[in-house]
Amino acid sequence: MSKKVLVLDVGGTNLKILMPGAAEPAKVPSGTHFTPRALLAGVKKVVGDKPYDVVTIGVPAVLEHGKIVSEPPNLGLGWVRYDFQKAMGKPVKMINDAAMQALGSYDGGTMLFLGLGTGLGTAVVAEGHVVPMELAHLPFRKGEFEDYVGVRGLEKYGKKKWRENVAEVVSILKAAVVADYVVLGGGQTKLLKELPEGCRRGDNFNAFKGGQRLWD
Repeated sequence: MSKKVLVLDVGGTNLKILMPGAAEPAKVPSGTHFTPRALLAGVKKVVGDKPYDVVTIGVPAVLEHGKIVSEPPNLGLGWVRYDFQKAMGKPVKMINDAAMQALGSYDGGTMLFLGLGTGLGTAVVAEGHVVPMELAHLPFRKGEFEDYVGVRGLEKYGKKKWRENVAEVVSILKAAVVADYVVLGGGQTKLLKELPEGCRRGDNFNAFKGGQRLWD
């Protein structure tokens, strides 16, 4: 009998909550002051007493061995030492949010996932194994990759130049990890008129597929 998985996708703009059996996720606003306690309050409000067996939490942070090791740059504080399993009273698996969507988007070979959201989420899936990456913060031009293809880059450069930045960054990172193909996900992907060569468009719902796959 398969587990009933509650999947939480923590973004810089919204916390998205998919209950077992639901067709669409519920949304709770997040932002730069969003803390683990705010997450728990949002889950309690949305889920109530509906049943679930286990929890997957995708967070925009660096994780090692399933534990957050540095505070998410686009959220509030308190994530590193928070005991989610104790707070929720259920088995919990933590994963980087981009890695979670990458896992749900995977279709064989070596895949690079780039999440164009508040920042830039990055992950590689090779032979079915997901490897979270922190490529967003590598030096690029006068800053980091995230500065040019995240929301800050979109606001600073405008859509036309932002699209050119995305195409250049895709080309550089695809070559760097020797990917067979690239999946572009995240909320800003809808602003791309045409996808760069070797790319396919992801679906934000794939994050929830990835959260469920973690327990398979």
